Amino acid sequence: MEERKTGFQQLDYTLLFLLFLLMCISLLAIYSGSGQYSVDPTYYVKRQILWFIVGIVVMVGVMLIDYDMFKNFSIPLYGIGITLLLLVAFSPLGVFRNGSQRWLNLGPAEIQPSEFMKIFLIIALAHLLYRITANRAHKDLRSDLIVVAKVIAVGLPPFFLILRQPDLGTALVIASIMATMLLMSGVAWRILAFLAFGAVGGIMSLVWLHNHNFELFSKIIASHQLDRIYGWLDPYEHQGSFGYQLVNAMRGIGAGQLQGSGFMQGVQTQSDRIPEIHTDFIFTVIGEEFGFIGATILIVTYFLLFYRMIIIALTCNNLFGTYLVSGVIGLLVFQVFQNIAMTIGLMPITGLALPFISYGGSALLTNMLAMGIILNVNIRTRHYMFETEETAM
Repeated sequence: MEERKTGFQQLDYTLLFLLFLLMCISLLAIYSGSGQYSVDPTYYVKRQILWFIVGIVVMVGVMLIDYDMFKNFSIPLYGIGITLLLLVAFSPLGVFRNGSQRWLNLGPAEIQPSEFMKIFLIIALAHLLYRITANRAHKDLRSDLIVVAKVIAVGLPPFFLILRQPDLGTALVIASIMATMLLMSGVAWRILAFLAFGAVGGIMSLVWLHNHNFELFSKIIASHQLDRIYGWLDPYEHQGSFGYQLVNAMRGIGAGQLQGSGFMQGVQTQSDRIPEIHTDFIFTVIGEEFGFIGATILIVTYFLLFYRMIIIALTCNNLFGTYLVSGVIGLLVFQVFQNIAMTIGLMPITGLALPFISYGGSALLTNMLAMGIILNVNIRTRHYMFETEETAM
């Protein structure tokens, strides 16, 4: 027996409230952190509000399309994403800035194709895994290896094109999406363990190359990326150069203590000592001016957001929808972890924005699009009182 509910009745208002809370935190933090960069202290806030409005429109637009229709566009969208990444890398439209070539010049605006490639990859992998699962007669080691091989074949081209820019942070997000969706696909744990050990082995190989064949190592890891690693491993030794940003960020967060120094009262935040504080290092604003309490509220909000997403993934009785939601979870969880961890010295600095909090257009639109997919899956999930969708058919 099916419990019939309208789309609005199934709309996850808890998820929407948490998203609204993140928007409010974002505007407060951006206002406080960006005043030092502009004569008009509301410049970045007004632009962020505009991006939020555009993002909400995009989110609602995605919600109105039955997510099952995404299957029809998975290959074209993936092809568009790869084409845009190739244009960034090999055409005159690619914009080189701050040591990397990540943007595409479209005349009146610049876009970062790697941001949209995240969503295109989620849709492509969700469709791929759905078709494999639906057509797999029986599950064994050989079939699991085929699943892994196909996922890697789809994920590696954007991974390497983004890594080439170079943009290690976004490339790791691509890897996180692939890993999360493989985990949800149900492949054998020994295969996943082998892949994990392979990743660790790759890192150890890079360390060996650094110590014994630096010339080859420098062809794999860009000089500015190596500087960031040095600054992460020993920030105080390099606080005049590579570790400058991290040292000042940690000082600001530490100075916040329990309650923080107060809104617009952060010494590090208001002194222009932390570059890009309204974007990549916005967690420093929250940690210094709102203290442990403010940082905890933000982190708990994220945990509740992810918890709601996991519930939606588990209760969805359409495998394609489950794969879509799991891909979005992999996308957002890694970005939150990496961004906060890099500001407190647990991870190297990679330039990843804090989802829904950092100032920025392309990243925010991507995350709002991802939220639209989550809400889309939720409002179209049919719930049954005594049976699953499969047994009802």
